[in-house]
Amino acid sequence: MNLVPVWLTAYPRHHAFTDVLAGVVVAILVIPQSLAYALLAGLPPQVGLVASVLPVLVYAWLGSSMTQAVGPVAITAIMTASVLAPLAQAGTAQYAALAAAMALMSGGLMLASGLLRLGFLAQLLSRPVVSGFIAGSALLIVVSQLKFLLGVQVSARTVWEQLVAVVNQAASVNPYTFTLAGVSFMALFAARKWLAPLLLRVGVAKHVADAMVRVAPLLVLAVATFVVVILGLDRGQGVAVVGSLGGQALWWEPVSMTTDTLALLAMPALTLALINTVQGISMAQALAARRHERVDASQELVGLGAANIVAAFSSGMPVGGGMSRTAVNTAAGAQTPLASVVCALVLAVAAFLGTHWLERVPLATLAASIVVAAISMIDWAALRQAWAYDRADGAAWLGTAAGVLVLGLQWGIAVGIVLSLATLLLRASAPHIAVVGRIAGTEHFRNVERHGVQTLPGVLFLRIDESLFFGNLSAVEERLATELATHTGTRDVVLIMSAVNRVDATAMEVLADINRDLSTRGIRLHLAEVKGPVQDRLEKSPLWKSLTGSVFLSVNAAFEALQAKQPEPDAAWVV
Repeated sequence: MNLVPVWLTAYPRHHAFTDVLAGVVVAILVIPQSLAYALLAGLPPQVGLVASVLPVLVYAWLGSSMTQAVGPVAITAIMTASVLAPLAQAGTAQYAALAAAMALMSGGLMLASGLLRLGFLAQLLSRPVVSGFIAGSALLIVVSQLKFLLGVQVSARTVWEQLVAVVNQAASVNPYTFTLAGVSFMALFAARKWLAPLLLRVGVAKHVADAMVRVAPLLVLAVATFVVVILGLDRGQGVAVVGSLGGQALWWEPVSMTTDTLALLAMPALTLALINTVQGISMAQALAARRHERVDASQELVGLGAANIVAAFSSGMPVGGGMSRTAVNTAAGAQTPLASVVCALVLAVAAFLGTHWLERVPLATLAASIVVAAISMIDWAALRQAWAYDRADGAAWLGTAAGVLVLGLQWGIAVGIVLSLATLLLRASAPHIAVVGRIAGTEHFRNVERHGVQTLPGVLFLRIDESLFFGNLSAVEERLATELATHTGTRDVVLIMSAVNRVDATAMEVLADINRDLSTRGIRLHLAEVKGPVQDRLEKSPLWKSLTGSVFLSVNAAFEALQAKQPEPDAAWVV
């Protein structure tokens, strides 16, 4: 491993100014986000600042993305809170220790996967499943913040228990907290949705408009804090604020890992590692494609894993590649990881100077910022597109989201994986099979139901558009029987294998049975366009030795050879 990161060994000096500026801007803008996500995770708000320092520096050293920003993110925060809520009381030392253990275990899994070059694991979850998981998580986030938005005390585990508890305490809603939260929410939502178009309409430059949208959350938080301080809402009207943080900044403490802790957190840590892997690598690859760069998926796992291991000892809060944080980083003009290094150093200075300036920040405004960010995470367009393109993918989106809401985050992602695998098996078990013919004057063969093609009397050309395995053989046999019943007088059957990438042992035996059965009926079985790896295996099988027909290099070669044996007329038209 190089002690100096690759991006730094040949650092383009002309990027220095923009990187430093971007780092300072991002540090200022992510302060409210860092506080809010720590609160969402059930940890003290200042932990969000601490989690934005050493983990960020480690990722900048070991990661492969030039512009991805790592730190506290909504998904890891809600997963932390969801898993630990039944195990310990938020804000206690036991809760913090469990959060640190979760960061350490998930980070260790990612680091090991990266060192073993298992970056392909990011492809285990389909995009509809990931989108559905994020949507379900976003709704969980909204529900978890209701107590801060309304100023009520809620102690419940599941989403339904939280909703019931909030409804039961409707009479206890703090009107000042509710008003502050409502105004903050409307301001943040309006800034996110309409501020940029409005500024562009009045002639403001696009980069200035984008910058003002990024600054809006910080301004809203500052104004809300000013109102609380001036009116004394925290001291006279019961508006909850961050409170005393005890002057605690960066620290380094050992994480206690017992057998019981490992057993309790094994599955949550695995789930967190999987989600972090999918989200982090997907985002890094998307950014790299936009910038015409390349990322190493396994190296990304090393960077993210090491960042979480360091987070376990420096803050205790799991971290990941954040969508909104990365968006801020790229919008600020970051070109290399130096921007993240500068951002981390600025936040470290802020943490060392003390966090007393955060004591009267209202929790209602932080909760409002979390809810606005959560709502933006729900990608309804992805659901509409998946449903329109493939109902099975749409069902996977809905099933995963519903699973998260009803069963929780861990089982929700399990539902998504099961639905993805079930969809894959369903498609593979019902392969598309087409009777094909030749387009006149060409060597192209197309489905007889879609094109006007030539066919040969007594010859059935059947194309199987799927690999053959034990799960789809009955469908192949049924379709062949149906076509033979329709095409009476068939003397030759040509199986077109151009789309068959694999034939398992069961499929080979069934093909041998089909060959034998057709032979007893006076029908020869031919194969065409068998791929090399498939042929290598079949040549060692009984099927190859007993095949009653021939093996053709191409479908057209089969057509020409069988056409030569045809009595006049030699071909029939199918329209």
